Amino acid sequence: MPADTNPYGDIFGGWLLSQMDSAAGTVAAQYSGGRAVTIAIDGMTFHRPVKVGDVVSVYAEVVSTGRSSMKIEVAAWRRVRAGTESDRVTHAHFTFVAIGEDGRPRPIVP
Repeated sequence: MPADTNPYGDIFGGWLLSQMDSAAGTVAAQYSGGRAVTIAIDGMTFHRPVKVGDVVSVYAEVVSTGRSSMKIEVAAWRRVRAGTESDRVTHAHFTFVAIGEDGRPRPIVP
């Protein structure tokens, strides 16, 4: 939406980062069987801008796990609303930790 853009009509990177974090959080919660929190984001690079009206798709998958942590690869793609070709606009690795009701790390139970 226009409120999410800079004066040049490009979507703010923070908005896109928020969408990616939300997608990664959904995957982390499903994989770990409960609450999980973001603890790190590694190497985010923006390859192309996202314009107002573009369709944005975000894909996330678990690529490695530890006792309570998960590394999730997330990629965001854009497509002009009436177009058929998609371009990857950014990607990053998000690290999540599964936590219990006490807010402390808990073992992952996939």
